[in-house]
Amino acid sequence: MGTTKPLVQLDELTLIERVLNGEQECFYELIRPHERSIYVSAFAVLQNQADAEEVGQEAVFKAFQRLYQFRGESKFSTWMIQITINEARMRRRKDRRHLYESIEQHPELDEGAAYIPRDFADWREIPSEALQRSEFHDALKAAIARLPEKYREVFILRDVEHWTAAETAAALGIEEGNVRTRLLRARLMLRDELAPGYDGTWLTEGRWKKVRPW
Repeated sequence: MGTTKPLVQLDELTLIERVLNGEQECFYELIRPHERSIYVSAFAVLQNQADAEEVGQEAVFKAFQRLYQFRGESKFSTWMIQITINEARMRRRKDRRHLYESIEQHPELDEGAAYIPRDFADWREIPSEALQRSEFHDALKAAIARLPEKYREVFILRDVEHWTAAETAAALGIEEGNVRTRLLRARLMLRDELAPGYDGTWLTEGRWKKVRPW
């Protein structure tokens, strides 16, 4: 019978143990591989570079303070992103600018409701060379920013950071089924946003992984 693979890599476990034993300088080595994911996750919620950077720093500091609470029951990266997203959401709630967002601007759908895509005449793939154009990346970033928060979070973790459905569900505190539903809706919303700009053309679901807006 094979042994169960640990959720946390041995080098991470070693670094965590060393930090907890007083070698605080090892904490940066523990965090360094996750710096980009921390920033991207904060930005997914806040949509502001300065706020995302500040929240990322706050999340790292909080992780350092709470490292003794980490039990290895999930991946360290998942635990770290949970802290980041929670910090970002708290910052967003405190930001009074978002109290005045229009409901019409970000209409929310029930999890069980179906999202109806727009009826475009032609859904051919975007040529691969188009994906390299700066205007496409700019349009994609803007379209992602316009997604309702719960769809934007899932899209970024799944299709930008390439997390699994299970990792995404754990980080966001939702069911895997909700992850799949929200990801599908996010993709459809983005397709509706971007297709008219390319004369009704789009890329198939399998091509999403090649697009990195950051």
